[in-house]
Amino acid sequence: MKIDNNSIERVEEFKYLGTTLTNQNSIQEEIKSRLEFGNACYYLVQNLLFSSLLSKNLKIKIYSTIILPVVLYGCETWSLTLREECRLRVFENRVLRRVFGPKRDKVRGESRKLHNEELSDLYSLPNIVRVVKLRRMRWAGHVARMGEGRGVHRILVGKPEGRRPVGRPRCRWEDNIKRDLQEVGGVSGNGWSWLRIGTGGEHL
Repeated sequence: MKIDNNSIERVEEFKYLGTTLTNQNSIQEEIKSRLEFGNACYYLVQNLLFSSLLSKNLKIKIYSTIILPVVLYGCETWSLTLREECRLRVFENRVLRRVFGPKRDKVRGESRKLHNEELSDLYSLPNIVRVVKLRRMRWAGHVARMGEGRGVHRILVGKPEGRRPVGRPRCRWEDNIKRDLQEVGGVSGNGWSWLRIGTGGEHL
């Protein structure tokens, strides 16, 4: 492809502002990349998370201020399936098990890993998937308030030409927003009515 006599190479994926974009508009590669960066960050601070000299509250702050922002960079635009949500939860639970340590089994007299339900009870902050949903709704309201004159808003409400491929439609960002509003915000939205939430009808 040429633009102003300049040749533009056609590639299957590339990085733009730190985000992995693919020709299939798939989020899987971006999630994989984010988790790899998150793992690298986790290994850099794992000695702090394992240290008995630091309180659990301080370890949670290390996770939420150092590791979590690396994993969730650009998450406002993610369109997650249950599979990607599960991958994010698995990563977070692994970090939290290091933060809270093992649990002493009184019956067997030995230590064991904390179960997912136990981690949820101990971790008072919103889990990683809920953080994604909250940030996604905040971004939806921001885009809605931009107005029709802004390019981002036009892309959001625009209708691309062509037909969808045969088979089950992929989960769209708009579909995620509708579910987020029902689950987190307690608001139902049909069609594009959820845009009212960001333009004065209701608040995110």
